[in-house]
Amino acid sequence: MNVYPTKLELAAEDQLLIEWSDGQRRRYTPRELRNECPCATCREKRSADARQPTLLPILSEAETQPLKIERMRPLGNYAYSIDFSDGHNTGIYTLEFLRELGRPVM
Repeated sequence: MNVYPTKLELAAEDQLLIEWSDGQRRRYTPRELRNECPCATCREKRSADARQPTLLPILSEAETQPLKIERMRPLGNYAYSIDFSDGHNTGIYTLEFLRELGRPVM
């Protein structure tokens, strides 16, 4: 990927701003990033949820609290690992995937 993050900023507890090397700025919410987690467990859970839409999920205490990004670490020069306040931290968010998510900021 030719485009890469030049600045990451937690604008508020519920917003991450990423400025990209081409000048584009994108806004992300912790919930959006968590819901789109690319790890195998989350992909399987989303697939299972689609097959059984009438089942109600059982939430842990952490899942009932407002979701926050606790930490974000680069993985080489191709991805980021994100630690969420619900304890989840296994997703590897490639730069390409992050670029697809979020909303452009004008």
